[in-house]
Amino acid sequence: QFNGYAGSLFSSGPYEKDDEEADAIYAALDKRMDERRKERREQREKEEIEKYRMERPKIQQQFSDLKRKLAEVTEEEWLSIPEVGDARNKRQRNPRYEKLTPVPDSFFAKHLQSGENHTSVDPRQTQFGGLNTPYPGGLNTPYPGGMTPGLMTPGTGELDMRKIGQARNTLMDMRLSQVSDSVSGQTVVDPKGYLTDLNSMIPTHGGDINDIKKARLLLKSVRETNPHHPPAWIASARLEEVTGKLQVARNLIMKGTEMCPKSEDVWLEAARLQPGDTAKAVVAQAVRHLPQSVRIYIRAAELETDIRAKKRVLRKALEHVPNSVRLWKAAVELEEPEDARIMLSRAVECCPTSVELWLALARLETYENARKVLNKARENIPTDRHIWITAAKLEEANGNTQMVEKIIDRAITSLRANGVEINREQWIQDAEECDKAGSVATCQAIMRAVIGIGIEEEDRKHTWMEDADSCVAHNALECARAIYAYALQVFPSKKSVWLRAAYFEKNHGTRESLEALLQRAVAHCPKAEVLWLMGAKSKWLAGDVPAARSILALAFQANPNSEEIWLAAVKLESENNEYERARRLLAKARSSAPTARVFMKSVKLEWVLGNIAAAQELCEEALKHYEDFPKLWMMKGQIEEQKELVEKAREAYNQGLKKCPHSIPLWLLLSRLEEKVGQLTRARAILEKSRLKNPKNPDLWLESVRLEYRAGLKNIANTLMAKALQECPNSGILWSEAIFLEARPQRKTKSVDALKKCEHDPHVLLAVAKLFWSERKITKAREWFHRTVKIDSDLGDAWAFFYKFELQHGTEEQQEEVRKRCENAEPRHGELWCDVSKDIENWQKKIGEILVLVAAKLKNTF
Repeated sequence: QFNGYAGSLFSSGPYEKDDEEADAIYAALDKRMDERRKERREQREKEEIEKYRMERPKIQQQFSDLKRKLAEVTEEEWLSIPEVGDARNKRQRNPRYEKLTPVPDSFFAKHLQSGENHTSVDPRQTQFGGLNTPYPGGLNTPYPGGMTPGLMTPGTGELDMRKIGQARNTLMDMRLSQVSDSVSGQTVVDPKGYLTDLNSMIPTHGGDINDIKKARLLLKSVRETNPHHPPAWIASARLEEVTGKLQVARNLIMKGTEMCPKSEDVWLEAARLQPGDTAKAVVAQAVRHLPQSVRIYIRAAELETDIRAKKRVLRKALEHVPNSVRLWKAAVELEEPEDARIMLSRAVECCPTSVELWLALARLETYENARKVLNKARENIPTDRHIWITAAKLEEANGNTQMVEKIIDRAITSLRANGVEINREQWIQDAEECDKAGSVATCQAIMRAVIGIGIEEEDRKHTWMEDADSCVAHNALECARAIYAYALQVFPSKKSVWLRAAYFEKNHGTRESLEALLQRAVAHCPKAEVLWLMGAKSKWLAGDVPAARSILALAFQANPNSEEIWLAAVKLESENNEYERARRLLAKARSSAPTARVFMKSVKLEWVLGNIAAAQELCEEALKHYEDFPKLWMMKGQIEEQKELVEKAREAYNQGLKKCPHSIPLWLLLSRLEEKVGQLTRARAILEKSRLKNPKNPDLWLESVRLEYRAGLKNIANTLMAKALQECPNSGILWSEAIFLEARPQRKTKSVDALKKCEHDPHVLLAVAKLFWSERKITKAREWFHRTVKIDSDLGDAWAFFYKFELQHGTEEQQEEVRKRCENAEPRHGELWCDVSKDIENWQKKIGEILVLVAAKLKNTF
């Protein structure tokens, strides 16, 4: 009978708010009713469980009384309980595995002879009476040729095992002689070739056999239902080819050519599948059916091996299809220049809209004829820019540079008149190609003509600078130079554009071009100190000190009290050993433009020249005016340290820290001073105090870690490093130190963590390079050193390690290259670098000399 419907009868209808309310009421009712019956139900369940347990007790309960008695068993009684024996029978206890032995040949031979006797009577003997058989001749069979002579001797029915052995040996011998060298006995099997042959024998499809059968059936039905459908025949042939049945594929595709004689693809597939001469025959047949097909003619030419035959095929093709650009190009490529010119002149008549053919003809003609050809080309194709650009290149190649500008301007006017949109990016790309081809005037003319097209006025500067950078990246330097020249005409008073142009000339131009540009720059922006300084530096590096002085003098007139220009003048004199002039300049600067840096340079000059008293006097005077300038306190302390007056040095640093509590180098100098005199605890306390005043500072944490490490307390150093990385998780210098604090096996893992946190940090990249170096992975190490100096060329330590690495593992050229690149980069930072470069004794050393000194101090102890 029906007991009710479990699902919802109205689930398809909308579920509205009143439905929800009704459901909530029903749910509350059910809950209430359930609570009323709950106690009674639980009581009943409890009784049922107890009754069940009484009827079917657990094994544990059945033996509970015996278990209790076990407590009374003594140890002797327990030990005297006999062991349980193995109740299985002998065969089960010791299973013997079945042994199979190969039967010797002699056994077969013996039993063949003795197996002649039969113990049962053949029913046919009784039928025919006696021992007659229906087939006379004993062992003969009604089907001749069934017995192979030789192995079975005809009379006795004996199997000759000796002959089988001989046959097997002969076969083996033949196989071996096929693959061995008869002279030396060495095998001449080419293992790679052998495997390749095997691969070619195995079908190269990756599918299942069943899938292939299904595909075959499917394609068969497609062919039968629509036999004039070319893709069906091509797909069927390819399926057979893939499964290794090449002949079936060929037969199928030939059938396809009969069914679809007008299909170009079927003929081309047939030509591909057939071997050489047959393919030619197929193509010849195809040409008869499709005399206008360019692809078939091209295939026919490809099948010919002889150049003359190819030319013959292509010329025949051109008779049938004279307006095919592809055929003309293929035919012209095979000809000598003179014949090619004649053919091209015919080609442009047949295909007057092909730009490539016109340009190819112009290249082969003389200057005068080329001009005529390009003019004709312009008449036929007035909308193509390449013809105009080629004309400009032609004029430039023949020395008519004044014509280039006119041609490009006329090109843009003419193209616009013919409704062509001037695409700025395309033209810039063409200009870059002209630059690479050496057509400088054309490239610059194009740039001048198109650079301002389609750009809003306020975006001009920004866009042009981006274009220039893009040209430099594509190595199109003349294009970039043209962009800067145009930008400077439009923005003659923009300092940033002059600077960008100056840096471009500095990196990619000559000294003369840089100086000429800077001369124009300072005329337009006389207040831009950096341009004056670049000009002076360029003259000074070229060894022309008087010219540098005169530039700085002009700079003074334009910027009377510029600190930068005063200091540049001082540097020029001090570098050229004109110390008195430098002193006079500094004295003037202190009176007319007194700044902290001027005082600092004054102190340093006296200090490096050995006038310690004068230096200290100047330092005291400077500190009266600029007591919050930390470098003066550092110099004061270092001069005292040099004189070995530890107390005075400590006092100087402490005073400095009161005025400049956020100067990290001051804290480091004070802690190192304490460490030097053996006061480790004080050094530690100073660093802790510094970290409180300057939280999240990686340099202070690094010094704390190194302090413990130098004191031999490696465990404390590791703990501090963990804390440091928690506080400064993205600090490259901490991660690079952490890598080398680890034991060798863990370093690689640590370096991976470091790279995840600080992917582009030069310190981490340098640490990874050192790690590869320590593992003797020379190529990888060099690659990572290159990466490091590319990311931050100002890090002197990276250059020093790189140079040291090349000294040990590189050639002289590589060492020289690193040294030159370092000199060009002029690094100023780096812990080890600054230790050497800021040392008073090395004050006049050039970058290259400092590099050698730093590299000499490095030790491969990582």
